[in-house]
Amino acid sequence: MNEVIEIERIQDLAGRDLGYSDWREISQHQIQQFADATGDQQWIHVDPERAAAGPFGGTIAHGYLTLALIIPLFGELLEVRGVRMSVNYGLEKVRFPSPVPVGSKLRLGGRVVSVESVAGDGVQLVLDFVVEIDGQDKPACVARAVYRHYA
Repeated sequence: MNEVIEIERIQDLAGRDLGYSDWREISQHQIQQFADATGDQQWIHVDPERAAAGPFGGTIAHGYLTLALIIPLFGELLEVRGVRMSVNYGLEKVRFPSPVPVGSKLRLGGRVVSVESVAGDGVQLVLDFVVEIDGQDKPACVARAVYRHYA
């Protein structure tokens, strides 16, 4: 589902469920690229042999990799048109209830908590996100994010 809305109508989104993104598989290559970019080379992420004997039975994605995937997955849920600039304003709360084993499939669910005007001809959206793992009861990540769009 991809909701498309003009910025003038964005207030209509308050309280709305945005549905779910498509599933996206997490590969060891992707985990390694994230490790290289961030310098987080912990063995539970990058050493498949050692991780096989570890607490998760294999490598797992970094929590912050899972969090970073919210951005591209969110693009599958909502497109705001008529903006000159959009910014990720911050996070109010983030948790990682379940590890993400390599090969897992993730999807994003989103709900608009609130919409309010901000200075500079802008609008602020507060959203609740859940990153689900295919076949698991507990999510990989739950987050409340704040985005600002400027007309």
